[in-house]
Amino acid sequence: MAVVESELRSIGELARASGLTVSALRFYDRSGVLTPARVDPVTGYRWYTGDQVDPARLVAGLRRVGMPLAGIAEALRLRHRPAEVRRLLDAHLRRLEDGLDDARRELSRIRRMIDPEETTVTIRLVLSRTDLAAAVAAVRFAVGADPVLPALSGVLLSVEPDGVRLVATDRHRMAVARVDATVDGPPVTALLPVAAVDELRALLDTDTPTVDAVVTAGRVTFAVAGRTLEVTGLPYDFPDYRRLVRARVGAPAYRIPVDGAALRAALTADGVRVCHRTHDGVAHEVVALGLDGRGELRLVDPAAVDGPDDRLRVGVNREYLLDALDAGGGQLVLELDGPITPLAVRRADDAHAFSILMPVRL
Repeated sequence: MAVVESELRSIGELARASGLTVSALRFYDRSGVLTPARVDPVTGYRWYTGDQVDPARLVAGLRRVGMPLAGIAEALRLRHRPAEVRRLLDAHLRRLEDGLDDARRELSRIRRMIDPEETTVTIRLVLSRTDLAAAVAAVRFAVGADPVLPALSGVLLSVEPDGVRLVATDRHRMAVARVDATVDGPPVTALLPVAAVDELRALLDTDTPTVDAVVTAGRVTFAVAGRTLEVTGLPYDFPDYRRLVRARVGAPAYRIPVDGAALRAALTADGVRVCHRTHDGVAHEVVALGLDGRGELRLVDPAAVDGPDDRLRVGVNREYLLDALDAGGGQLVLELDGPITPLAVRRADDAHAFSILMPVRL
């Protein structure tokens, strides 16, 4: 039965009831997010039902916290599935927190630019030696070696309110690890040269439980068991690694638990099927990861056409995948979305330690 006009709310009434402006309601109609129940064919005036008040209020709340349009549409579609909406909200909150950390760091850098005489801030850290050693080992393999891209020739040390994040990338892969820490001071970053990172690995080869670190004026001093390492940070701006990390905040299409050692054995077995691709004049071996009809991971022929049971085929540099497996350790989770989407290799016991590998077109 058609809704009679007396049962409808005008666009102005819905605006007052929801907290959205009339222009915002028009925008969400054009975007297909919140369409009216009826549009007058002559005047184009929009009418809404009473059942649309709560969805409109949800849109208004998400709009106020800066949720992107696609996220608002998804939350509205899933509003009767609270657990999935909570995941969307948690992902958005992480993006906001990352953005705030970025803003603090950038404002600190701008202050130093406009006032070189400003008092230098000193940040003091206390970290677990074993956790820091594991984090360094987890990212070292992804450091870039291209002299044309000196900003990628080190490991980013990003100090956060309750820990530090280590990041390395060579454009084709990225590794991220995080270490909880006691932090006395504001967020700051330093780009550690790869040679200093290797010295730090050697310094951490001891039984001392903790590491003291001091960050000041682009320099980082590590102190372990009475020994110190002073590092001068590289004078380059590291890429915005969070952009790629944010792209992977949402739930991937497939999360496949794997045993790192077993997958490594399969990748290095005699007769493993590979194809060859050349990038920047260097030949690489490429393997293909696939899912069978039961959703289990397997290696497939990268040169073959998709089979009837293949739900997904992703090409990846075999050397890079082996490096990621070695850095990740034993039990891992592979996150796959599609043949052109970066894949993630995560440690099963630590969501903050992961590698992201760029796919290779098969």
